[in-house]
Amino acid sequence: MSRLVTAFQVLTLALLAACSNKDPDKAPIPAQPHKDEPTEHEAIPNRIRLQPSVLTAAKIRTEKVVSKALPMTLEVPGEIAPDPDRSVRIAARVPGRISVVSFKEGMRVQAGALLAVIESAELARIASTYSSAAARVQAAQKNAARIESLTSKGLAANQELLDAQAQAQALAAEAQAARRSLLSFGISESQLPHIGARFELRAPLTGYALSRNATVGQTVSAEHILCDLIDLDRGYFIARLYEKNLARIKPGQTAEVRLNAYPEAVFVGTVETVGKQLDASARTVVTRIAITNKDDLLKVGLFGKARVSLSDGREQGRGLVVPLAAVTRIADRDVVFVRQADEHFEVHPVTLGPSASGEVQVLSGLREGEQVVTDGVFAVKGAILKSTFAEEE
Repeated sequence: MSRLVTAFQVLTLALLAACSNKDPDKAPIPAQPHKDEPTEHEAIPNRIRLQPSVLTAAKIRTEKVVSKALPMTLEVPGEIAPDPDRSVRIAARVPGRISVVSFKEGMRVQAGALLAVIESAELARIASTYSSAAARVQAAQKNAARIESLTSKGLAANQELLDAQAQAQALAAEAQAARRSLLSFGISESQLPHIGARFELRAPLTGYALSRNATVGQTVSAEHILCDLIDLDRGYFIARLYEKNLARIKPGQTAEVRLNAYPEAVFVGTVETVGKQLDASARTVVTRIAITNKDDLLKVGLFGKARVSLSDGREQGRGLVVPLAAVTRIADRDVVFVRQADEHFEVHPVTLGPSASGEVQVLSGLREGEQVVTDGVFAVKGAILKSTFAEEE
């Protein structure tokens, strides 16, 4: 295993050295032998050509390197919070005893998946009331119809018909009340004829269980919270904006969020709202920045900073600019993939400058007009590293 790890490190470093070669016609630079390995590795390619099927599957898209000035930014601290419209608190809904628990804290569950089963005497009682009332309604309605027929023939008194109709209506109201009680528990119409003491709690959305407050055998009330379920495909960065900067931040401005736990990952989002209430002690206003999850990294409560692009007309120095999505890292170096006219892809190590609005300045490593990969970066990176290992084998 140690030889494999060492070989990977040598190959990756040699790949970067090869990719710094500015002349694509030159032969790739061979990797240097390691002290504990008797022979040299195969030469590391700095270019790769992908099959059309791979290009299509990876949905590779490129953008031109352009020269422009980025707007000035303002950095604000904050933390990750779930989208309240994509969060749900799972309550027991019925009193009873938990007989099955099918989730754990932190588990991702699919919409409709079984979370827990509660055996409820109260549910069984209401279900029995509904079934009994529904059966008596049918009998009372048939009796009222029979008496109405007799009345029309003069064989029954009109008062007898009124009494039968009143009884049928009372039973129907009782059945309707029991039906509404069952539906309020989350039971569907199709389940009503078959409901008993067993109550199944299912996930209303696809998401993560933040907590678990349920054990088999536990007796719970209808209000007992079993877990909080959240969908983190989209979340919020809750920034704390000092009052002196209130006039500089407005809804619609672009922001780049960097979390302390993942300093190399950048989440590009948009300022959605600026709060209307000032925290009297901290002198800050809550600002919500909507962001999309990236590589499933978002976790509720993670701290970080947001760099908000300002719209006051002030700009940073002009330079070559690429989308942040085009930049990846290999062996602690920032690199981009450049698409050539012959459909080959080259690795270009780059030196980065300031960033704003989801774009970053490139101080060295690129020329204006070159086409850099913005979508499908991971696929190109994987193909290059895979070709390196294939040569080693």
